Formats: sequence, C-alpha cells, structure tokens
Amino acid sequence: MNTSREVLRGVSISVAGSSRLRVSAPASVHPGESVRASVTGRDPARDTLLVVRWFPPDGREYLWQIAF
Repeated sequence: MNTSREVLRGVSISVAGSSRLRVSAPASVHPGESVRASVTGRDPARDTLLVVRWFPPDGREYLWQIAF
C-alpha cells in the first residue's frame, strides 16, 4: 500500500528463486492504493526473494526486498 502523499511511478514486482509470481502491478500507485502479489512454490522460505521497485516524484529509486 502506498502510504505516502505522492504518486509512485515505475512500480514493478519481481521474484528471484524457484517460486512463481502472479501480480498485476500498475505502472503507478496513487496514495492509498495497493498492489497485490501472489507467490507460489514448493518452499518459498528456502530460496525465494520478492523485490518491489518504485520511483517517487524526486526520481530516486527505491527497492524493497522481502525474503520468505
């Protein structure tokens, strides 16, 4: 969920490892909006990393890594 007051652009979600990712990420996320992603696999906790990437209005790049 975008808890900021800014529109986040260039939003992307990817997965590294043997799991699969289902996501319908929009290119931008407005304040209060959220993105849902589903990760499935035999054992995501063993070898899966989810990465969320976005750009706030100032152009900096943010990466959020989630290990299961």
